[in-house]
Amino acid sequence: MGANALAYERKDPFYRRAKLSGYRSRAAFKLQQLAQRAHLFHRGDRVVDLGAWPGGWLQVAAEQVGPSGRVIGIDRRPIDALRAPVVTVLTGDVTDGETQDRLIQACGGPVDVLLSDLAPTLSGVRARDDAQARQLVDCVLTLAGRLLRPGGHLVVKLFTTADLSACIAELRAQFADVRTTRPEATRRGSSEIYAIAKHFRPPSKIP
Repeated sequence: MGANALAYERKDPFYRRAKLSGYRSRAAFKLQQLAQRAHLFHRGDRVVDLGAWPGGWLQVAAEQVGPSGRVIGIDRRPIDALRAPVVTVLTGDVTDGETQDRLIQACGGPVDVLLSDLAPTLSGVRARDDAQARQLVDCVLTLAGRLLRPGGHLVVKLFTTADLSACIAELRAQFADVRTTRPEATRRGSSEIYAIAKHFRPPSKIP
């Protein structure tokens, strides 16, 4: 992180609120706002968080599902264990097939909510970065088909690229209700938005 970005983090009110509230990242407030707007969670839900480091979304999800729920987070970077007993953390690249299989096995069954805060590692080359962002969305949609129960919900980070409309169209083909939003906790100037896709409709199986 550059010096300017670090200075912005220190001055940002959501960053300071996260520190005071015990959340691991300011992004925790993004998920709080998304959950409130869309009524995402219920007590006892089973939740998976893709790109979960450092754990702010895991903390919020654990609060939402309560002691009877279960939250599984995965990231390429190791996530320090959380005190919440309902949270399990895994390390791995979710674009890797073996890692996906390991994640599915850890879930032990279909999940109610799939969260993705995945973002590409920026190279500064617009075409390359946009292509990586699209690949991540494709990966999330593949995992939604493998993980979500019928009627389940998905929250996925998108970016204002040329592929945005196509990504939203793909979501609408698989979910009954799709809307995009930008949480108040999003940094000013960021190109990210979030799609909230509710009521998953698995594709019909060919006999």
